[in-house]
This record gives sequence, C-alpha cells and structure tokens, in this order.
Amino acid sequence: MGSDAEMEKEKSSKEKRKMLMLSPIARPLAGKKLCKRTLKLVRRASEAKCLKRGVKEVVKSIRRGKKGFCVIAGNISPIDVITHVPILCEEADIPYIYVPSKEDLAGAGATKRPTCCVLVLTSPTKGSLSEEEDKKLKEDYSEVVKEVRELATPFF
Repeated sequence: MGSDAEMEKEKSSKEKRKMLMLSPIARPLAGKKLCKRTLKLVRRASEAKCLKRGVKEVVKSIRRGKKGFCVIAGNISPIDVITHVPILCEEADIPYIYVPSKEDLAGAGATKRPTCCVLVLTSPTKGSLSEEEDKKLKEDYSEVVKEVRELATPFF
C-alpha cells in the first residue's frame, strides 16, 4: 500500500495519459464535471435499456430517426471509424459530446469491451419504464443536454 501522495501522483499521470491520447477532432470535449455527469447518465440509461452501443447501432438509430444524446470517445484509433458520427448528429439535430476515454464509456455502458460511441435514447426500445425511473432519466438527460448545447457549436 502506497501513501496518499503516491496514489494522487499515479491518478494524475493516468489523467495525463488519457488527455495525450485524444484525437484532434474531439471537440466539444467534456470537462471533468460534465464528463462525470455524462457517464452517470450513460450508466442510468444502460440500466433502463435506453442505450445503443457501438458505431453501427448508433448510426442505424440516427438514420432511422431516433432522438437522443450521443456520447463519443475521444481516444479512438484509427480516427476514421467515428469521423462521420458528429456530422450525422448535426444533420439530425442530436446533441453530442466527446469524453476522454473509451474504457470509461464502456464501463458506464455496462460492457467490458471498450466502446467508440453510445446513443442515449429518451425512451426504451422495448417496454416502458416505471414513473420514478423515467423521471430520473429525463431529469439527468435534460440537465446534461442543456450543458452540452451551451458548450457545442455546429460545424456548418
């Protein structure tokens, strides 16, 4: 067991590594506080079955006209895998944000495999939510989307 100073040093070095691995198109990038809220929203949406994981599922849902909130990992390599997703989101008027790590995004989305992007839907694909769960999810959703819309500026 190390001391608290060693633990803090190790934690800050992990954060620096995450920021170094970011792709140049990762804009708008969520800050620490917004990133934490976004990942909490993804976790809650995953529990409520209101989440689409992976580029293929996200693109399919956007093209079919589903509305939601897109969260994209900023450390994807090769970058060509996700370059079309922000453009699709802007055309469909879907807010999106980048988070620093695909591993953190996968952890929040309840998968072991690192995930490029997820789409948080406003309603579950099958069935319905209890009133309490629905209220919590929509409250978190509207809070995060409001902050993202303030932060983001469209390309065109």
